Formats: sequence, structure tokens, C-alpha cells
Amino acid sequence: MLEINEIFGPTIQGEGKRIGSLCVFVRFGRCNMSCKGFNVEYETPSGIKKYSCDSYYACDVAFRPQWQQYKTADELIEQINKLMPQYDVDLVITGGEPLLYWNDIEFQKLLKYYLSKNIHITIETNASLDIDLQDWHKDILFSMSVKLSNTQEKYSKRINIATITKILNLSQQSYLKFVLDKDFLSVASNEIEQIVSSIPKCDIYVMPMGDTTQTLNSNSKSVVEYAIKKGYKYSDRLHIRIWNNKRGV
Repeated sequence: MLEINEIFGPTIQGEGKRIGSLCVFVRFGRCNMSCKGFNVEYETPSGIKKYSCDSYYACDVAFRPQWQQYKTADELIEQINKLMPQYDVDLVITGGEPLLYWNDIEFQKLLKYYLSKNIHITIETNASLDIDLQDWHKDILFSMSVKLSNTQEKYSKRINIATITKILNLSQQSYLKFVLDKDFLSVASNEIEQIVSSIPKCDIYVMPMGDTTQTLNSNSKSVVEYAIKKGYKYSDRLHIRIWNNKRGV
């Protein structure tokens, strides 16, 4: 069963290596982390206040009644294709954590279908789960938003060097992305260097934390300066700057 929080587009990719690219998003429900340290306050449908990342509505199973269930890839593809324009766009598969569905045959059928149509696929993942890869997966861009200690998740849960290495060795276009705020930079620097020293060489992006324009602005300058100092690439969050925290755009 493929659980989908939302499908939307065409829009732009707001962050990472394909920033500005036209795309359609498919957001899967469920995540293997809660990331309370990101400190985004929200309320569940039953009225319970919690803290998580800005995609809490796709991560917290309390929102599951709002998700759509698809038994087959064909059913999901039919819905996605309704949003596909006549011009070329990317397909971005995000979450939640979409790799929770990696071993589902229907998930693999979904990937194969769009790759066979020469549609560029990005999978946005925390890269913490064990997965097996086949040669044809090399054409997928894995945007690996590896989590640091500011998420308040245990190291053993959020860091999987074996999976990161496996992905980078097969899909050499893939990369790592770290979410930072100005008060966490000194700690983050040591954590990032430790991770980077343990994996194959790849592009490293740093991105300011912020689910609103105001919060994003407060962190951007420090993260840009950090990127310049360390030789990393900077990723903004264009969708936040344009639409603030509005969903489905």
C-alpha cells in the first residue's frame, strides 16, 4: 500500500541541486524520525500540540486519515499524470520518508514507469534506512538530507554510512544536504566533517532552517558565510521565500 500525503504541481523545486527546476511533487506519508529539535509547533487533528519538522503533516501518523491509499502504482500514476503538463518536468518523490516504501513492488514500478518516460526523478530522503540498489537506480537523483544532532534523534538512527556510500557509488549525481541554523553552526561543523570524511566525495549543500520567510532570513546569512568558509554549496529555500509555508505549491 502506497500512502500519499499530497500530489501537487507543476511548480518549482525550491531547494538542492535542481533548485528552480519545474516539477511535480509526490509526498509520501510516514517517517522513521520525528525531528522534535526542528521545533516546528503544530497541532494534530485531535488537538494535541507537538514539535517536529515543517512536513509534520506527512510524518505524523495522526494525520493518516487525510492521506490517500493506493494499492497499485498504476492507480498512483493515473493521479500524477493528471498534473503532468505538456512540457518537460521533473518528478520529485518526497515525504515523510519515501524510502520506507523502497521494498514495495508498487513503489519500484512507479520509479520504473517514469524513468522509462525519460522523466528526471529526485528522491528526497534522510538516507538512514538500509536499502538494496540495482543498476537502473543509477539514473535517480538521491537528495540526501542527512540529519544532525539538532533533530534530537539518536546518532545510530539518523546516520547510515553504508546506505549513503552505496547510493553515492551508484548514483554519482546524488548529494548530501544539511539543514542548519545560526546557533548550531559550531556543533554542526564537527558533525558534518565526521560524516563527509567517511563517505565518497560528493557535492555537499548547506541550507538554512526555516519554515517561514522570517525564520529563513534570520539564518541565511550565517549559513552562507559558513558555506563560503568550508567550501560547501549553499541551497536556499525558494518555495518558502515565494509562498512562505503554504502547502501544495
